[in-house]
Amino acid sequence: MSQELWSSVEEYMDGLLIPADPVLEAARKASEDAGLPMIAVTASQGRLLHLLAKILGARRILEIGTLGGYSAIWMTRALPADGRLVTLEFEPKHFAVARENIARADLSDRVDQRLGAALDTLPLLEAEGAGPFDFVFIDADKENCAPYFGWAVRLSRPGSVIVVDNVIREGEVVNAGSTDAMVQGIRRFNEAVATEPRVTATTVQTVGSKGYDGFTLIRVND
Repeated sequence: MSQELWSSVEEYMDGLLIPADPVLEAARKASEDAGLPMIAVTASQGRLLHLLAKILGARRILEIGTLGGYSAIWMTRALPADGRLVTLEFEPKHFAVARENIARADLSDRVDQRLGAALDTLPLLEAEGAGPFDFVFIDADKENCAPYFGWAVRLSRPGSVIVVDNVIREGEVVNAGSTDAMVQGIRRFNEAVATEPRVTATTVQTVGSKGYDGFTLIRVND
């Protein structure tokens, strides 16, 4: 098995199941042209987030880590007309690019962008009564993944779903002695999920154009 094969299969399946979308393609190109890191979810991952939000009947979505707004567009499109997505971003440049991409997608009226460190913004959301959120997507700095998860549970309700991306780190997650701060952040997150009695979770390993990684799917218990 090879990276080339994984990418070829992904391209084949996406070609069959995910129609070309000028808005999403423009969002990806705008992010690339602005020099943002090309680490957004793939089209198939975006479609998965969209489907999960639809299946759940989500009306309120929280995203931690906006980047260029690509995943935000996918998820917001799953919301009803009166639904709302709140997305948090630390980098001003990423925030600005996402704002333009979301506006181009004609979704600005349903997206609430917040600029600043998520661990500063999350308590403000709680104070505002912004939750509970039906669906939470965490795709930000891995070092703080455990506290992000804690806040996600706190801002959720029984039956809410939380998805956390990039949790395998090309298999390095099993290396307890890793000096990579992101790996150690994910290990702390894994331990937090494993010891949290309010949730049920599973981790799915993935391969594709972004290589070998995976995501954790979490449901807040009734």
